[in-house]
Amino acid sequence: MRSSYKEEDVILLLKDITGLVDPQPTEEREKLIQAGKHYCEMLPIEYVPTEKYMTVYKEALEKFSLPTAHAIGKLSDKIIEAKGSKVVLVSLARAGTPIGILAKRYIRKKYGISVPHYSISIIRGRGIDRNAMKYLLEQYEPEQLLFVDGWIGKGAILNELRKDVAEFKGVSSEIAVVADPANVTELCGTHDDILIPSSCLNSTISGLISRTFLRDDIIGTTDFHGAVYYGELEKADLSYEFIDAIEAYFDMPYYVNEKTRKGFGIEEVKGIAEKYNIRDINLIKPGIGETTRVLLRRVPWKVLIDQRHREESELAHVIRLAEEKNVPVEYAPLENYKCCGIIKKLADA
Repeated sequence: MRSSYKEEDVILLLKDITGLVDPQPTEEREKLIQAGKHYCEMLPIEYVPTEKYMTVYKEALEKFSLPTAHAIGKLSDKIIEAKGSKVVLVSLARAGTPIGILAKRYIRKKYGISVPHYSISIIRGRGIDRNAMKYLLEQYEPEQLLFVDGWIGKGAILNELRKDVAEFKGVSSEIAVVADPANVTELCGTHDDILIPSSCLNSTISGLISRTFLRDDIIGTTDFHGAVYYGELEKADLSYEFIDAIEAYFDMPYYVNEKTRKGFGIEEVKGIAEKYNIRDINLIKPGIGETTRVLLRRVPWKVLIDQRHREESELAHVIRLAEEKNVPVEYAPLENYKCCGIIKKLADA
């Protein structure tokens, strides 16, 4: 699979389907998704963000590279402690890919070990890419594989992993993430709902690849899951600017505020569903990363922001996106998360 990443940083176990799928506008995709079509059978049109939003992103990168680097350092230390020097990083495309690259670089810098790093697809409701898993298990022992992602929202992908990897004996469903506000794993950099700057953008911070794709007419039984390379966005590519900005802080001693969480994020999500009379829990996307995704990719109904964090610059890009898309922002008490995006239920879906 083509990408703007170097092969020394990551090998993408994906089928290049560039030119085979016509991207669709957000509103059109949302109607189809809510009518029952799976999101992995379509691709969104990807745009270059507005100048105002990019100004907010640049500020976010400047302010939050250090805490992100600290959390990646903490996570990488936990990875080596848990899995040892023979670990193979398997990031979940695409949000996990830049995180896997950074973990690989941190481990090489601190421990002098060059660990292999691959990126594969997992799709909620459709499962993990079995052909990619078979490929990895032909090269490595199952105990070596460790899945990597950016953050955990509700924990849906973790649940998907637990179900899917059961067929691959010896492979752990454990997932390593930078931020886990849902409180479902200890293999994280922090339990705080921090802003990871890569969550602010789409393909232009992810090696210019699309989200992953799976449809029988294009992905054959022996193929990897697919993705598109957005070559037309090469001038707007910030993938390595992000990686370099985080890596610049790797030499600094880190301290991550290890927040102790009492409850699980899913309980808070169920409370939000009850309060706003939302029957489908998949319409609720908690945490900074997931809220940003809702605003970038879906049709949002509203954004909830914890009232204690309403003035924080960490949420400036969320507020900016909400303003640009005329999405109402409501300040409400939240416990595990600093914000939450709610997808609009389309009546005519």
